[in-house]
Amino acid sequence: MQDVTPLRPTNLVVHDNLKPPAIPVKTIEDEQQVIRDLLSDAYDPVEVQPGDMLFYQRPGIQHKVFRKLRAGQYRTASELDLHGLNARQAKQRLLVFLHDAHPGIGECVRIIHGKGNRSAHTGPVIKTKLNNWLRQHDRVLAFHSARPIDGGTGAVYVLLRR
Repeated sequence: MQDVTPLRPTNLVVHDNLKPPAIPVKTIEDEQQVIRDLLSDAYDPVEVQPGDMLFYQRPGIQHKVFRKLRAGQYRTASELDLHGLNARQAKQRLLVFLHDAHPGIGECVRIIHGKGNRSAHTGPVIKTKLNNWLRQHDRVLAFHSARPIDGGTGAVYVLLRR
């Protein structure tokens, strides 16, 4: 048996082209639709005036954490400026920003929405919508209008879930 050499198998088929990886097209489409529908504009807003403070705190957030946010004691990791955008553009930029923002421990993000002084007689459009959008987004734990040095009532500090 030492002189015997094994025969090559003749019944094997070798495929040169590999099967492409499965792409869950419907799952991707569903996720994109959820992102588009994530922040609803169908609401009856409370009238927000240019000088009004915006604030929100999810249940379970410690009061000490919220006080630090209100006092501007968290370092600002990143910033988004929504000046000069219409509501649709602002919503798209906000969604991308909230998805991509990764503040570290002891950090928050700042969103500059403007006070709405140049809006006609309708009041601040972006400020009003941002107040609603941030409350609906599941990554937002709390937000509060910024200190005067950081934009005052024309900007908000936002504490995000990791």
